[in-house]
Amino acid sequence: MSPPPLGLIAGNGRFPFLVAAAARRAGRRVIAVAVKEEASPDLAGSVDEMHWVGLGQLGHCIEVLKAGGVSEAVMAGQVQHRRIFSGIVPDLKLAAVLVRLAVKNTDSLIGGVADALWREGITLLPSTALLADQMATAGAMSRRKPGGDERKDIAYGVKVARALSALDLGQTVVIKDRAAVALEAMEGTDEVIRRAGRLAGAGTTVVKLAKPRQDMRFDVPVVGTRTLEAMREAGARTLAVEAGRTLLLDRAAVLAAADAAGTALWGIGPEAMGDE
Repeated sequence: MSPPPLGLIAGNGRFPFLVAAAARRAGRRVIAVAVKEEASPDLAGSVDEMHWVGLGQLGHCIEVLKAGGVSEAVMAGQVQHRRIFSGIVPDLKLAAVLVRLAVKNTDSLIGGVADALWREGITLLPSTALLADQMATAGAMSRRKPGGDERKDIAYGVKVARALSALDLGQTVVIKDRAAVALEAMEGTDEVIRRAGRLAGAGTTVVKLAKPRQDMRFDVPVVGTRTLEAMREAGARTLAVEAGRTLLLDRAAVLAAADAAGTALWGIGPEAMGDE
């Protein structure tokens, strides 16, 4: 008996391609619902079916998935925050979701969409369900390990990042000499790294953590080669991410880029997070 098809709700970037490839390796057909404003047309070559859906067209998205026999789906790829909060014309399905929201932020909106899918018989899986081999691991992932001062900056950065993420703001902080140089808001990881370079120059340490209640179905922390390039431009020397909860987007390419730049890439284990 063949495995059931997987629905792929696709935004921009490489993430949807990785999910599609992993699903097909597992023998699953992939029915992609591609966000018109974000997804790459090239994704069509990596999936079995591709259907374009505009932001706000939740009803059409559900119709496509149900017509394809989908009972499990994955959201992969970014949808820019400014698109989510500017100019969406919701259909009746999405309007019903919006009415139910107590707080109108990105997490609550997409969480409401996940609940709507569930009511239609479609379970939204964690974005990384098929990508265990692409996740950050604890300890040194690069050839160069962080030195003593960098380890102190990581420890301080964990404290700052946990406070920031607990407020449901950004996930990334940039530290230098145990001082917070830059904190992420809506600009994203790469831009906050560049801003820190302008403020403090070279020698910074970047720490990126998941939120305490991160919903891994649609909001997994991601680091890719573009982040390593932003660090190179800013003179940042160390990147610390949360092991088991951070996706390395094309892990082999990320590790190769870190080694080529002499960047220390460190996975923060549960003991550093204070978890049981």
